[in-house]
Amino acid sequence: MKKIFALLLLSGVALFAKEYYSKVEPYEILTISSNVSGQVTFADEKKEGKILDKKAYVKIDDKLDRIELTNVNKKITLLKNTLKLNEAMKKNYDEILAKKQKNYDNIKALKTKSMIEKDREFYDVVSTQNTLISTAKEVDNLKVQINDLNLRAEQLRKSIADKSLSAKGHVLYALSVKEGQVVNPGMELSKVADISKAKLTIYLNAKDMKGAKSKAVYLNDKKTDYKIDRLWGIADATHLSSYKAEIIIKAPKYFSELMKVELK
Repeated sequence: MKKIFALLLLSGVALFAKEYYSKVEPYEILTISSNVSGQVTFADEKKEGKILDKKAYVKIDDKLDRIELTNVNKKITLLKNTLKLNEAMKKNYDEILAKKQKNYDNIKALKTKSMIEKDREFYDVVSTQNTLISTAKEVDNLKVQINDLNLRAEQLRKSIADKSLSAKGHVLYALSVKEGQVVNPGMELSKVADISKAKLTIYLNAKDMKGAKSKAVYLNDKKTDYKIDRLWGIADATHLSSYKAEIIIKAPKYFSELMKVELK
């Protein structure tokens, strides 16, 4: 009988109308999974149960990513310089073509010029046009290469960031990996708890559902300014014929305290 009573307390089920019990829990517990593959080079087990700072508590080997990123950035710089030269060449050919086209237009109707001379001027214009087209294609090709490398650099930066886990202000609830372990995408790395706020979860009976969000919340027999923040309108799958409700409260010094909750 005592075990049944304890289970009722911990689950937030009503012992009688309008009176519920709930454990004070962190606002949110997040499961952090890996987005990348690699070997864990650092896992700070000493931080478990403690509030994290901005320093990484898990690191995955990113040496090759950093080397590749350096090389990619160098290639981007070289290609940008080449692009500037080709764009300058294209501009020069534009001006040359305009002058050659003007010269050809001036002589093609002249009877004093032989057909051979006219053809030579025409071929010169066409040759310059082809050179201009080739240079323009090279300019476009360089832009495509630079865009592709910029995308690769962005992917590498994200990969490097994903290989260093930090969660300032959160508590390291559980560390799921150890140094030397190889991880793959989707593998759990840790659980962290948001303790900036706390929540109480209760399961209301059908009678207390009516106007529940507008009712005053009493905690341990004391009236508070809290209200129900989230209320599920579908009966809970585990607590049959009961409706889940959450109350967000200020973070306590210590979590997991059992509190009596009343709605009046």
